[in-house]
Amino acid sequence: MFGFFKKSGKPEPAGRDPQPASPSAEQAPAIAADAPVAAPAPISPVPAQPVTAPAEPAAAPKLSWGERLKAGLARTRQQLGGGLANLFGRRKIDEDLLEELETTLLMADCGVDATQYLLDELRLRWKRDRLETADQLQAALADALHKIIAPLEQPLDVSGHKPYIIMIAGVNGSGKTTSIGKLAKYFQAQGKSVLLAAGDTFRAAAREQLMTWGERNNVTVIAQDGGDAAAVIFDAINAARARGIDIVLADTAGRLPTQLHLMEEIAKVRRVIAKADASGPHEVVLVLDANIGQNALAQVKAFDAAIGVTGLVVTKLDGTAKGGVVAAIARQCPKPLRFIGVGEGIDDLQPFKAREFIDALFEPAPAGATKRGDASA
Repeated sequence: MFGFFKKSGKPEPAGRDPQPASPSAEQAPAIAADAPVAAPAPISPVPAQPVTAPAEPAAAPKLSWGERLKAGLARTRQQLGGGLANLFGRRKIDEDLLEELETTLLMADCGVDATQYLLDELRLRWKRDRLETADQLQAALADALHKIIAPLEQPLDVSGHKPYIIMIAGVNGSGKTTSIGKLAKYFQAQGKSVLLAAGDTFRAAAREQLMTWGERNNVTVIAQDGGDAAAVIFDAINAARARGIDIVLADTAGRLPTQLHLMEEIAKVRRVIAKADASGPHEVVLVLDANIGQNALAQVKAFDAAIGVTGLVVTKLDGTAKGGVVAAIARQCPKPLRFIGVGEGIDDLQPFKAREFIDALFEPAPAGATKRGDASA
C-alpha cells in the first residue's frame, strides 16, 4: 500500500514448500567422475586504449553591447528601417510616400507629436536637399530622430553625495526589481559599493528576488517581512551611512498611476528619504516597459507629479517593443534616459547613448545574434 513492498506471481498454497528456483540433483544431467576437464583458455592482455573526451562545441563569442543592442532592436528596425526599404522600393519621393511614412512612424510608437516633427523635417530636407532615393530619405530620418532624442542622453553622475540615494519606481511587471540588480552590478563595475533596500514590502516575491540579486552580486540587502516600506528604506540609508556605502538603490512597491491612494504611499516614501538625508533622494528613477507603447507617457506624467521623476530606465526593448516610444517621450515629457535594457543578462542594461541607439535602428543585426526577453519583476 505504501510502495515499500512489491509482490510478484501468485501466492503458494498453504502447507507446501515453494518450488526451487533451480533444477534438483535428480533433474540435473549426470557427469562422469573420470570425465576430462578442459583447462581454461589463457587470457591475452588487452592493451589499454587512451580515453579521448568528446570534443566540446566551441563557445559562441560574446557579443559586444552594440551588437546586442542591434539584435534587441530588430523589431523596431524592421518597422522603421525595413519598413522604409519596403515602402520606398523604386518609387520616387512624393507626398503620397510621406503619408505612408506617417503611418509607419505611428505604428512604431513614435506618437503624434514626434511623427509630425519628423515629417516636417523630412519635407524640409526633401525640398532643400533635393532628396531622390530611399537611402537619402532614410539617412534624413535617422538625423531627425537623433535630433529629437539626443537631449535625453544625460549620464547619471553619482559622485556628488555619499551615500548617493537612488529611488526606483515603476508599475508591476516593468522590470523594476531586475533592473535594480543589474544597476548594482553596473555600479560595482565602476568601483562603487552598493546597498539595496527592499522597499517593496507588499510582495514577498519581490523581496526574495532582490535578496537573490544581492547574493549574486555580493551586496547587502536591507529587508523586513512586511512592515512599512518607508521604514525599511530609512534603516537602509542609516546603515549605508554607518558602513561608508557609496550608493543606495531603494526599491519601492509597484504602483499603477491610476490608483491615487497608492501613489500617495510612494510619495510618502520620498518624504521619509528626505528626512533620513536632507539632500535625498538624489535620483528618482522610473522604470518603463517599452512594450506598453504610448502608455509610457501617462506613466511618466503620473509618477513625475507624485514623486518628481529625474531619470528613466527603459527595459525590454528586445521584445515586441517598438523603440519609437523613446522619440515620443523626448517630445512630450522629456526626462533624462539614464539606461536602456535589451536582454535578461546581467550586462544587458547599459547607459543610453543616442547615436548608438540610432545606429542600431538602421543597421542590420550581427550574424548569430539572438533576441532575448528582459525578465520582469
